[in-house]
Amino acid sequence: MDTQQNTALTRALAEVPGPLPTSGVIHIAIPHTDRFTVVGNHLAQHPDLSCTAVGIAVRIQSLPQGIEIGIKALAARCREGEKRIAAALRELEAFGYLQRVRDRLPSGRVITRTVFCNQPTALLRPRRPAAPQHPAAPAPRPAPAEAPARVPTSAPARAQAPTSAPAQAPAQVPTPGPTPAPAPAPAQVPTSTPAPAPTSPPEPDTPAPPHVPPPPFLAAHPTPLFVPLVPPPTAPKPPPAPLPRPDELTPELDRAATALLSDLRRRTPQLTLSETDVRQLVPGVAAWLERAAHPDAVRRTLTTDLPHPLRHPAKLLKHRLTALLPPPLPGSQDLAVPARPRITVTPFQTCDDCDRAFRSPAPGHCRDCREHRAHRSEATRTAA
Repeated sequence: MDTQQNTALTRALAEVPGPLPTSGVIHIAIPHTDRFTVVGNHLAQHPDLSCTAVGIAVRIQSLPQGIEIGIKALAARCREGEKRIAAALRELEAFGYLQRVRDRLPSGRVITRTVFCNQPTALLRPRRPAAPQHPAAPAPRPAPAEAPARVPTSAPARAQAPTSAPAQAPAQVPTPGPTPAPAPAPAQVPTSTPAPAPTSPPEPDTPAPPHVPPPPFLAAHPTPLFVPLVPPPTAPKPPPAPLPRPDELTPELDRAATALLSDLRRRTPQLTLSETDVRQLVPGVAAWLERAAHPDAVRRTLTTDLPHPLRHPAKLLKHRLTALLPPPLPGSQDLAVPARPRITVTPFQTCDDCDRAFRSPAPGHCRDCREHRAHRSEATRTAA
């Protein structure tokens, strides 16, 4: 039998206006009546967004408000994995389509709201106030029935008025030669020319909304709409931390670190290291042992919770030796409780003359008695 033809597609192609292109896509645009989402070309044809990010943005835009759009929630709805969805969300956040905002509820609990804007560049434009609404002008009264021929003041007649003015302009340019005699005025026809129809009163002009200039800081220094919380995948990554090294790599530390690394494959076959990898990781293990870390604790740290499959065991061990390095053990002086400072209290003394109590390191007279005795000695010296 012959190949079956899709009659519906053939009929739809016949309804496409214009000649069909010989190559490229052919659009059959059928208007939507329900269940559709309007997506701008600034998103659908974004030059810097990946197709995964555009698809995730369209999926988020089609969801109703209040739907969870986290990485795990989107992974349950889409076929992409969590890593691709996380990268797509970072791209949308970098270009302002997605933003995470922290908000505090009246109860005091802090939550994170996820905001999606379908056109982030429109938020940078200044908002103009709505134009005031004026009452509609009254409709013009209909012309009387006995004069139907006096109504032909329509738009075509008004449109032809400006075109006659340029035609008369060349006739008014003066030319050299004898001056022509003035033409007689045309005779007035009393009833043949139809009178103009009564026009309606002019409508009040609607005032244009005031122009609000953009803020100067937006015009001078255009800044992105949102500041992403997570850097984009193309951002430069910081260099990795170097492998820790001991203060002094003694032969004992070198031998113990080499034995510990070489013995890992007995208990964990995935950690089978080459001799070159062992020599490169020896300083890191020696730094742990120098800080009084027990060999069993080092072995447990390096072999617990390994990923599956383990592709680069040497890189994993280097990362754990660097990131999980314990601090040096504190000394006995660091653990000692600091002594409280001694506060010297001046004792109370009793004045020998007036029996008044005063503070002084040694017994004697109070301040008033000392001043009285000083004045009396001065008076005696002056009298003498």
